[in-house]
Amino acid sequence: MNLFDIIGPVMIGPSSSHTAGAARLGKLARNIFGASFDRADITLYNSFAKTGKGHGTDKAVVAGIMGMDPDDERIKDAFEIGGKAGIEINFRLEDSNREVHPNTAKIQLFGEKSTMSITGCSLGGGRVMIQDIDGFKTEFTGEYNTIIAIQHDKPGIVAFAASYLAQKNINIAQMKLSRKSKGDTALMIIETDEIPPKSVKTDLEGHDGIYKIVLSTI
Repeated sequence: MNLFDIIGPVMIGPSSSHTAGAARLGKLARNIFGASFDRADITLYNSFAKTGKGHGTDKAVVAGIMGMDPDDERIKDAFEIGGKAGIEINFRLEDSNREVHPNTAKIQLFGEKSTMSITGCSLGGGRVMIQDIDGFKTEFTGEYNTIIAIQHDKPGIVAFAASYLAQKNINIAQMKLSRKSKGDTALMIIETDEIPPKSVKTDLEGHDGIYKIVLSTI
């Protein structure tokens, strides 16, 4: 435990888990989606659903998907800002789901050419964990610079990505791989110490087995 865990994050709102954490989940979902969107369907579970209104969880998630940080004073006006940006926002509350963490949000973003579903939970102190991206199980905290690759599940792709990053002098802090079934689509999450240059996206997507690269930097 460090000092940040004890004091908590710099934030707007009454709760590090229900407000700051919710804003971080929303912003991570925005970063992972990596494209413009005009609709967001958000499901709040359990404690988020029961007490989220009073803690401003709904506003915080919307603020996050609009790109705001937990200490942004505009959080209180998130719905109005989203409306002016032409984003349709729909909420659903599910207050008794024992299969998920008490502070869980599922965020589905809809763009012109793509959609994505991101599920994560708030762990307290403003810390969060993304647990599911489009059906792929993950353990993504957003505390590192991160490269997310949607790829074909076949030999050589992980080695290609690791070799490429080594050539760019980018150190891998953690790497996780998830797949739905053997030989199907897989999701690779690479957390790095250094900020990957934007060229990483184009270079890695040049591999015929990598369909999409998303960069999330801290």
